[in-house]
Amino acid sequence: MKQSPTKREIDHLLTRGVSLVEKEADLRRLLVEGNKGEPLRVKLGVDPTHYDLTIGHAVVFRKLRQFQRMGHKTVVVIGDWTARLGDPSGRVEARKPLTAEEVNANAATYLDQFFRIVDKDQTEVRHQTEWFDKFNLGDAIKLLGFKTVAQMLERDDFSKRYKSGIEISLSEFMYPLLQGYDSVALRSDVEIGGTDQTFNLLVGRDLQPIFGQPAQQILTMNLIVGLDGVKKMGKSLDNYIAMTAPAKDMFGKLMSLPDPAMRSYFEALTEVDNEELGEFDREMSEGLLNPRDVKLRMAREIVAEFHSIAEAAEAQEAFIRQFSERKLPTDIPDYHLSAAKNIVDVIVEAGLAASNNKARELIKQGGVSLFAKGASGDSERISDSNYTLDVIDGAILKVGKRQYIRIKA
Repeated sequence: MKQSPTKREIDHLLTRGVSLVEKEADLRRLLVEGNKGEPLRVKLGVDPTHYDLTIGHAVVFRKLRQFQRMGHKTVVVIGDWTARLGDPSGRVEARKPLTAEEVNANAATYLDQFFRIVDKDQTEVRHQTEWFDKFNLGDAIKLLGFKTVAQMLERDDFSKRYKSGIEISLSEFMYPLLQGYDSVALRSDVEIGGTDQTFNLLVGRDLQPIFGQPAQQILTMNLIVGLDGVKKMGKSLDNYIAMTAPAKDMFGKLMSLPDPAMRSYFEALTEVDNEELGEFDREMSEGLLNPRDVKLRMAREIVAEFHSIAEAAEAQEAFIRQFSERKLPTDIPDYHLSAAKNIVDVIVEAGLAASNNKARELIKQGGVSLFAKGASGDSERISDSNYTLDVIDGAILKVGKRQYIRIKA
């Protein structure tokens, strides 16, 4: 445990990108003193339904790293037991249960990405099955007795579903209680998560005193919006950046972010200090600084976090060359086309759109162009979903703002 963190360090930890700190004065004291002189156990519940994470997940991971730098311990609990029930968090429908094999495969991939940010040596990994496999029916009924139906309906997504007439199974009411019991089993001192997890985190805080433990402190993080600048980043909304995305792809997507969302990305995903961010805001509002230059700085800082400073600089150069000088990328992947094919089929098969409907929407919006003579020629916009793409060796197809393929016969 780091001795005597400064007030500035503690302020940064508890305010940067943070939405809520429950009993902040208590947590400030613990950060200085520890738990009876021992490092704090900072818990994160991991949902093993994911196999590929977005930079939105990294917001919480980076906060854990800040706790670790103060000498505290991260305790990650893999929700391998609750994943078999399904979890409605942030959804209008419950998640489908997973098999043990699916959970284990997802958890392994999740942790591989998690440890790109969080120090593995300061992390304890636990699985819910360690304690819930020993639960019997009496234990489950006893746990249910600690909350009422009215209290459970205070959770936002349950409330919305109930008012909309969408069914809620009794097993779903168990999920917050089971997640809360994780805090009891792990004797956690602090639990962190996104704002969508506030209710579940507070359930753990309520349960611990019942089992003779001090109530854990709660810290929730602001969730960043997706590339649309409006809705929470999510794969289902196709407004995300994968944590494992190549540097150039990540940089280009970050540059497409609406200007008003830049500040939240800076705060959640970089270490650029608040004073400098405030200066950016002031100079942009006074017309002294081009928002594009600020966005370049933002994208460079974030890409460096997930890759390296050198790769971030290279990605910026590629972006400026492509979009400012109107040059095409130099690393366009090949797409082998042996016979003429419908444009929609080509776009989907090449992985440039998730579905035929997405491809048709891109075409309708004017987002698909063909450079029949390759990089040296002009582009032709494709506006008809019934367009047949001929086999033209070396032709380049552009889909959206950043995606290209080169036709190979």
